[in-house]
Amino acid sequence: MSTLSIFNASILTPEDTIENGTIQIRDGRIEAIGSDPKPSSNAENSYNAQGLTVVPGFIDLQLNGGFGKDFTIEPEAIWDIAPKLLQYGVTSFLPTIISCPPENLALALQIINQGPPDSYRGPHVLGLHLEGPFLSKKGAHNPEYFQVPNNDTIRSWGRENGVCIVTLAPELEGAIETIQQLTAQGVTVSAGHSNATYEQAETGLQAGIGLGTHLFNAMSPLEHRDPGLVGALLNEPDNKVSIIADGIHVHPAAVALVMKLKGPNNLILVSDAMSALGMPPGEYPLMDETVFVDETSARLANGSLAGSILTLDTALRNLIAFTGCSLGAAISTLTSTPAQAIAEPLKGKISAGYDADLVFLNQDLYPVATMVAGEFLLNAR
Repeated sequence: MSTLSIFNASILTPEDTIENGTIQIRDGRIEAIGSDPKPSSNAENSYNAQGLTVVPGFIDLQLNGGFGKDFTIEPEAIWDIAPKLLQYGVTSFLPTIISCPPENLALALQIINQGPPDSYRGPHVLGLHLEGPFLSKKGAHNPEYFQVPNNDTIRSWGRENGVCIVTLAPELEGAIETIQQLTAQGVTVSAGHSNATYEQAETGLQAGIGLGTHLFNAMSPLEHRDPGLVGALLNEPDNKVSIIADGIHVHPAAVALVMKLKGPNNLILVSDAMSALGMPPGEYPLMDETVFVDETSARLANGSLAGSILTLDTALRNLIAFTGCSLGAAISTLTSTPAQAIAEPLKGKISAGYDADLVFLNQDLYPVATMVAGEFLLNAR
């Protein structure tokens, strides 16, 4: 049994912000939260968080790779790359496998189900996000690997087998049955890379789609006579949408509009970062495509965007700058809302009984310390 007392902190709880408060942690879980500025006398260890704001750990539902590694090509690199995400406040994430040959996907599932090596100390890997192969709109994917939805293919795609989210195009033949089966198997189904009409999207939403993948990007657009997939996702009050808030994939004004329409309980910030995350400008892989990366974006040779080099802490600061929302609202889009989207009941909030996955932000909202399961895995102070 291990105990830790975090004290003298500004603590962002679901109800409000507690100034000069304490968090008591026992065996990786939050035991209690209080307003006493002094550490608990019963704790084995203590941490003075003066000048820092403590928020829940960030959850990235879409990460293709980073630091020179592409998860679709080298899924075995997941455990090496994951600890490097701590500097961005990421305490949980979904490695994302894009449309690819079956053997690549089989290897990724094998890696996830084997679990991390004994020496691993990093963010929780909650399962895979399969962005494909049941897609219709290319984006940066190779259409050669696209497939028509097939229930035999997905029979083993469940949470217990390492599949957390599947992004698909709801207009494809057989998609509705696939949505229903995946949902029954505990998988969150997301609409994306799709040319769906508004009516086709609505049918998919009614069948069980609960999420929209990187809203606006690689999907039929919002038009006043043909609202498309964007219109359906925005018009559904309880459906969640993810967005890449780098100011490049989506204009800041559009991000602000989505925040007004969906609110922090239905908007999720994702990085959609690819192998160039954390690397200098240059050429990097995304499956079998070469991506050209400068200081701000990642693009194919034809100029199309191909993932991003966005970090989640930057997305947090961007969202506040784009929308003028409160820190609490912005934090929800990185924590409690993604946790709800994938049915993780003990993550995303600073509350008694929740996992002690925490990020310590300075006054400029940069992470200076990151805790996973009650253990400091990054501490720059």
